[in-house]
Amino acid sequence: MPHIFVDTGAWYALPDISDANHRAAAKFKDSLARPLMTSNYVVDAVITLVRNRLGYKVAIDIGQKLWGKSIANLIRVMLRDEIKAWDVFVQYCDKNLSFTDCTSFALVKRIGITAVFAFDEHFKQHGSFIGLPLARRMYLSRAGVGNGDR
Repeated sequence: MPHIFVDTGAWYALPDISDANHRAAAKFKDSLARPLMTSNYVVDAVITLVRNRLGYKVAIDIGQKLWGKSIANLIRVMLRDEIKAWDVFVQYCDKNLSFTDCTSFALVKRIGITAVFAFDEHFKQHGSFIGLPLARRMYLSRAGVGNGDR
């Protein structure tokens, strides 16, 4: 069964009940029958973001779940992913991409993931991925998963 790569914004929306995407993220996560995957760079970004916005205790909770692999398989970004990510970061200077975004693009391409759970436009801007349902601001494309593809 193919994995779904989960981006920073989707992880962040889960514990933040005031986030505009919280309900959609929780509903989507609860409905999944497919395994989730994320990267060590995304985990770093999520823990830092949660720590800054929601506090240390919430950051520890989500960090333990992510590092402990109880909610997702953790895939490490490799040197070759970082090199490709840097090329993307330099090439797309007109986009508001983080380096973490660029590592995610390289990683999902390397391991052949086409389904991405995200709430920003970066995956749509950079390539085509399977659209996943339920989020009003979720931007994805490539056909094949779910009945809510955009």
